[in-house]
Amino acid sequence: MTLPGDYTFLENRIHAAMERGDLDEAAFGELALEIYRFQRRRNLAYGRYCEHLGAPPNLRDWRAIPALPQSVFKQAAIRAFAQALTVKTFRTSGTTGEGFGSHHFASLRLYDAAILHGWDSLALPMLPQIILTPSPADAQHSSLSHLMAVLKTRAADGEQHWCIGAGGILEKEKPGVLLERYLEESQPVLLLGTALAFLHFFESPGARKFTLPADSYAMETGGYKGSGRSLDKSELYALFEKHLGLAPENVVNEYGMTELSSQFYTRGLSKPHRGPGWTRALVIDPATGREVAVGEMGTLRIFDLANLGSVLAIQTRDVAIRSVKGGFILLGRDPAALPRGCSRSADEMLSAR
Repeated sequence: MTLPGDYTFLENRIHAAMERGDLDEAAFGELALEIYRFQRRRNLAYGRYCEHLGAPPNLRDWRAIPALPQSVFKQAAIRAFAQALTVKTFRTSGTTGEGFGSHHFASLRLYDAAILHGWDSLALPMLPQIILTPSPADAQHSSLSHLMAVLKTRAADGEQHWCIGAGGILEKEKPGVLLERYLEESQPVLLLGTALAFLHFFESPGARKFTLPADSYAMETGGYKGSGRSLDKSELYALFEKHLGLAPENVVNEYGMTELSSQFYTRGLSKPHRGPGWTRALVIDPATGREVAVGEMGTLRIFDLANLGSVLAIQTRDVAIRSVKGGFILLGRDPAALPRGCSRSADEMLSAR
């Protein structure tokens, strides 16, 4: 069984746009609307959702494309292709009591390209990597573990060290041993992991403090789910400086989610997240569904052209402040912040399954 021609045609167009770089507003809008029409036709659940919202197939503004609530991925299979063509499924952690969310893929070509091109936009040097997440072998449904594995091509000599074993247990001595080795060699290094994993490392009994070689970096992905812990970003970054000698500017935060294919990044403190050219982020007033003004707060709505096999528009429950040039300052999550129209139409769509 092979992918239909309209899928591969759009996949090739999106991949070519990624290779070229930034999409201007006209090019992004044209491609987004074409993907919307494809997904409305091929993704039956999403098609019903659009009908309940009263959105016509022939939209003229990409901002009017209906955004599917992120929570629906926990309640229905969101595919724009036949189930038999699924080659990979990523799942959410399922620690919120709402069950797992699943994102299905018929191809990882766009997904992997989004990881690499998005990462390259940070212009970081190629360094040995110390990774504080489980490997794909131990977490085959983790999109974060997959992202880390793909980034091996951006490691110096492909050098990656995984420091969390089966069961998600941090090998507490391993990161320190590795860091001592790189210090002896005066070799800058890149550490990657969740905020919680870094916190465990910093708080390990007997953990020593390091001053890493110049041009070392860390990437943290946020995330304290299910731990009962929560730390302000400035407090966490103070720990990076205390335990690793990394200034805030040398710490990158990645914002992503299982339901997306692309990532948004920021460096240091109090700076907006930005995504690659094939994405757009709108901050929406949940009462009206309209974009707020620069400097105002609302919920985050993401448009990701790399999400060809599911839906390109996702309505999150993350709260953010709209910044200039399409950026946003992430504030946190508000489970009650879903726009009313989205919630009602999602309920109707699921009832009609």
